[in-house]
Amino acid sequence: MKYLITCIILFIVSCSLNKKSVKDLPNFIFILADDLGYGELGVLGQQLIETPNLDALAKSGMILTDHYSGAPVCAPARAILMTGLHAGHNPVRGNSEWGERGDVWSFKSMFENSNLEGQRPMPDSIRTIANILKSNGYKTGMVGKWGLGAPNTTSIPNKKGFDFFYGYNCQRQAHNLFPTHLWRNSERHILNNTVVDKGKLPDHLNPKDEESYALYHQNDYAPTLMHNEAMAFLDRNINQKFFLYYASPLPHLPLQAPKKWVNYYREKFGKEEPYLGNKGYFPNFSPRATYAAMISYLDEQVGELVAKLKENGQYENTLIVFSSDNGPTHKDEQVDIHFFNSTGIFVNSKNTVKGNVNEGGIRVPTIASWPKKIKAGSKSDHPCVFYDYFATVCDVIGAKPDFKIDGKSYLPVLLGEEQKKHDYLYWEFPSYTGQQAIRVNDWKGYKKQLFEGPSKLKLFNIKDDPKELNDLSEDYPDVVKKLESLMKSAHTKATIEKFNIPVLDQY
Repeated sequence: MKYLITCIILFIVSCSLNKKSVKDLPNFIFILADDLGYGELGVLGQQLIETPNLDALAKSGMILTDHYSGAPVCAPARAILMTGLHAGHNPVRGNSEWGERGDVWSFKSMFENSNLEGQRPMPDSIRTIANILKSNGYKTGMVGKWGLGAPNTTSIPNKKGFDFFYGYNCQRQAHNLFPTHLWRNSERHILNNTVVDKGKLPDHLNPKDEESYALYHQNDYAPTLMHNEAMAFLDRNINQKFFLYYASPLPHLPLQAPKKWVNYYREKFGKEEPYLGNKGYFPNFSPRATYAAMISYLDEQVGELVAKLKENGQYENTLIVFSSDNGPTHKDEQVDIHFFNSTGIFVNSKNTVKGNVNEGGIRVPTIASWPKKIKAGSKSDHPCVFYDYFATVCDVIGAKPDFKIDGKSYLPVLLGEEQKKHDYLYWEFPSYTGQQAIRVNDWKGYKKQLFEGPSKLKLFNIKDDPKELNDLSEDYPDVVKKLESLMKSAHTKATIEKFNIPVLDQY
């Protein structure tokens, strides 16, 4: 009996210690912008678009100057962030719209048949960072764009670790910011908008008349609805540790933004030529002003999120990471990346931004804020990447996954401590001609046109040449050999055939 009582006391003490440690752990928020360029924040040199709230977040925390997305387009970047697996091991390595199901690009068809929505699912065996946090006592919520499994699969947010989800299940649906519906958990939320076909402005409408574009600005604006749900999630969890994954669709095309911000930038930029639309995106009367408006509205939402955390007494012990899923869009007929200098210190061209493993396509603006731990106004040039977030969160909460991930915690960087570097950072991308890239310290190598066969590795010293203009491969053959060997070891054959690059499995 005495032994039993002693065991019970020890158990109670143990539980109390665990509760105390859980109480001291932080909340986590990851804010993911969509197609935001490295140079599109004021704190990173932007001269035209105003981002005072994100600039303030950076000044209160740390800028990670050498932080990378896991891929140069939406779905694989998000999969890598959620799973901690790089593109050589991840089941999702590219965008695949699962076209064999039918007319998956039609808003009307998708509205009539939800089986046409969404992307290919992740396997049931895949666990996300939300799974880990949920199993460690956190409430987990997601708002925004998912893109990692269609509505009627087992790869929706609620079956991948999230207690709550509100937003776009399907990334194609996010090609309209006034959609017919969003998803609340596993149910459709029908909105006060109508189906609008993409395409050029109808010939009978005057392109110089703003009223001709009224159809493309309806009633329920998805970024606002999702933001309201994020704020409500914070309120619901004042007394509970939480993880919020806030995957905004801004500033990804189409060009649609709140009128107050559009009018602000029209006055700032002056008169401009309209964009008349194409089969992929809607027309827009003032494209430059609207693009800037989308970014400033996202900035405004970040400011409101921080204010809510402060109001709720959650701010001091919340680790906020803000980043982007890849570089700015290559659709320069709609977004003038030269006018905005969207990539900042990198190169603005269709072949070096989104869809490319160049620095402008994968190095992304990243801020970390955690007032209790991170020194205000600090910077770090430690090379890190999306698949490190999983490891970092696990490091913070003391969790050890019982499965392999590729990430390395950057918690020491955030705390101002000595940090061990990766042996290498790795990317492969089975699209846009087939691409592969690696970074080792200041060396960056990449290959393109891999669908055509073996490709010569181009080599750059990223510290001295961030624009990747001077190929040093002929001068440093030993470095090339080392990088190619590491690239070979990082690659595994994709489980989804569409995501294979045949030449990578031939040597």
